[in-house]
Amino acid sequence: MQVIGTVGLPGSGKSEAAEVARDLGIPVVTMGDVIRQECRDRGLDPATHHGKIAQKLREENGPGAIAERSLPVIRERLEEAETVLVDGIRSGTEVDIFEDAFGAEFVLVRIAAPDEARAKRLDLRGRDASADEGGESLAERDQRELGFGMDEAMDRADVTVDNDGSLEAFHERVRTLLTEGPEAMA
Repeated sequence: MQVIGTVGLPGSGKSEAAEVARDLGIPVVTMGDVIRQECRDRGLDPATHHGKIAQKLREENGPGAIAERSLPVIRERLEEAETVLVDGIRSGTEVDIFEDAFGAEFVLVRIAAPDEARAKRLDLRGRDASADEGGESLAERDQRELGFGMDEAMDRADVTVDNDGSLEAFHERVRTLLTEGPEAMA
């Protein structure tokens, strides 16, 4: 059994890493799905209220609320698969929850990419709207994520996968990580 968690700033490549896992038949649990569902449960549009609801959930239920809500889904996937990828860890508290739940079987992977590349990717996805368009800028999203404690989580990563070249090269690095293990990344 192995649970691989990914952490990284917006646009770094976490979703691409999750796609590689899916292509390999590895189940993916996306923590953002918990937030999107909560938005819908509250009658809000996830596209515009995602960040606010993420903060609200943590305020209402503690900093580990989203990780706690993800645990049953991860355990369910582990009943049928040897490895599960958890997409989108945001804080040291969430890392603590996964380490407590899975012990040495939990591996934290930082996905790192240059700011300019992240901005371009988010722009292409339509995810970096200006404040006057009703969205958050990349700098605002980074600040929100770092405010959750993402910097601590990134510092605690067991391994870093750089996403600073072609998409194919990044996919190959992630494939190596998922098929050969974190030790192959050294």
